[in-house]
Amino acid sequence: MQEVCQTIQQFLSAHGVPDWLVVFIISLFPILECRLGMFTAIVLLQMNPFVGFIISFIGNLLPIPFILVLINKIFELLKKVPVINKPIYWLEEHTLKKKDKIDKYGIWGLLIFVAIPLPGTGGWTGALLASLLHLDRKKSFGIIAIGVFIAGLIITILSLIVGAAVFG
Repeated sequence: MQEVCQTIQQFLSAHGVPDWLVVFIISLFPILECRLGMFTAIVLLQMNPFVGFIISFIGNLLPIPFILVLINKIFELLKKVPVINKPIYWLEEHTLKKKDKIDKYGIWGLLIFVAIPLPGTGGWTGALLASLLHLDRKKSFGIIAIGVFIAGLIITILSLIVGAAVFG
């Protein structure tokens, strides 16, 4: 993943994109999210950790309301397109495999799911899961925001440790 971040960061920087916007753009993407946005900010760009945290947090949260409100409608439309419907069904099925955490712990399961910075978890997947399970959107957004914040703090600490080890 470090190579992915470096490639994105180098491409954007080479085209005159400022560092803060590089972090913001990386944080917008699913899978990358604030986890790699923070890593890029602290380790690759050696940005102020507080500034990097705020930028990546906002970048990660920006798509969440749209996912919560629109994804079910978008999926229903895409399921009608023969070439696209199989990946959509797969994504739904793959995401719903994680619903046992929500069933077991309720809305707090969503918080734990989003807050633990592991591959396949995070704000995007949490919002998709909340939408597919028809959870309350306002509560889900608040819980996802707290989860992204916690994950961001964890990644900030880990990035500071890695940054100190790499850059002394």
